[in-house]
Amino acid sequence: MTNEELMIQCKTKPYWWDDAPRPALPDLALPATVDVLVVGAGYTGLHAALQTARGGRSTLVVDAEEAGWGCSTRNGGQVSTSIKPGFDQLAKRHGEQLALGILREGQQSLEWVAEFVRSEGIDCDFAQVGRFHAAHNAAQYQALADKLKLQPANLNIKAHVVTRSEQRQELGSDAYCGGVVYEQHCSVHPARYHQGLLARAQAAGVLVAPRCPATAIAKQGQQFRVSTARGDVLARDVVIATNGYTGNLTPWLARRVIPIGSYMIATEALPEGLMDRLIPKNRIVSDTRKVVFYYRASPDRQRILFGGRVSHQETDPRVSGPKLHADMAAIFPELAAVRISHSWCGFVAYTFDELMHLGKHDGLHYAMGYCGAGVGTASYFGMRIGQQVLGLKEGQTALDGLAFQTRPLYSGNPWFLAPSVAYYRLRDRLPI
Repeated sequence: MTNEELMIQCKTKPYWWDDAPRPALPDLALPATVDVLVVGAGYTGLHAALQTARGGRSTLVVDAEEAGWGCSTRNGGQVSTSIKPGFDQLAKRHGEQLALGILREGQQSLEWVAEFVRSEGIDCDFAQVGRFHAAHNAAQYQALADKLKLQPANLNIKAHVVTRSEQRQELGSDAYCGGVVYEQHCSVHPARYHQGLLARAQAAGVLVAPRCPATAIAKQGQQFRVSTARGDVLARDVVIATNGYTGNLTPWLARRVIPIGSYMIATEALPEGLMDRLIPKNRIVSDTRKVVFYYRASPDRQRILFGGRVSHQETDPRVSGPKLHADMAAIFPELAAVRISHSWCGFVAYTFDELMHLGKHDGLHYAMGYCGAGVGTASYFGMRIGQQVLGLKEGQTALDGLAFQTRPLYSGNPWFLAPSVAYYRLRDRLPI
């Protein structure tokens, strides 16, 4: 099948927007002053705003695009414990006690977002389905099994090893060498989750101004003057919640996050019974490649939603879509002749130490750098930074005070991604 045939009638917008389109919010007349101004109307910004508004602070959220236009509604809808470095790696950097604290923050983020969805009554297909993390070679399978054995017992990670001979119980593919099931990981419809969060924030009194980019931030006495496309606003506190879309507005932060394209496709509806062979237990799936693939069934189990890092800067979904389709067909040969119904992309934010960061710099609060696992952590740390703005003790986290690293000559344009992606693609082909 040619690329043109694959993409017939393909929509170049997220699959999730079909039943949860971006809301058509009105152009607000901005207030002259607010207690809290948040830049970014994704998960981080809205959770921070929800906390400050419910804490009695007048709160305004501005966004350059529609509310939730970025990766909050472009992601794969997978929710994990989200801390990429393992215990040994973290302990070498920060000591065992802090390493445990950081890993527990990841666990708490998953538990917290699940409880938030339940307690707020948000209808977003949230379900604890478990993750099958697949080993792309034998060495990685052994590394996964060893890592599971060596996890500190008091972390209470609910997981089990799946051998290659057992793999078909989890995944209808022979492309992997077994893996590990993390039983507590969850799936969600990310756009419906965002829509529910937005509604809760507005009900709490948060003003949300889409299509209103912030263009400058300057200190003015004990306040900040934030210049926007619709005029200036004075704010006592400012929260930067821009993650993969962090730019020249905050150069210090732009030097510390690496925007990386995250690409996804949705297949057309599959023949009856095929999904039960491909993903029989409705798991979310990821693998051990450095240039990772992640995929799942759609909430109605009619389509495969398949994502990965197919390029370092491609922004045309009609180019990235066929590349992802080829990777998907290598894992599931039955899908080689299945067309693409949607192809889209967005930007996540990586950091140089592979940890998310939150804190305060030059008086500005921030939370960002979720390294591609932001559904739970963007929500959780957005909530925590909102609590920190309120001065609440419970806003403290194990990540407070960690050095937010950058590199010499880096200003926010990741010129090194192309050779890095090429190197890791080569490394993923090796039996290591």
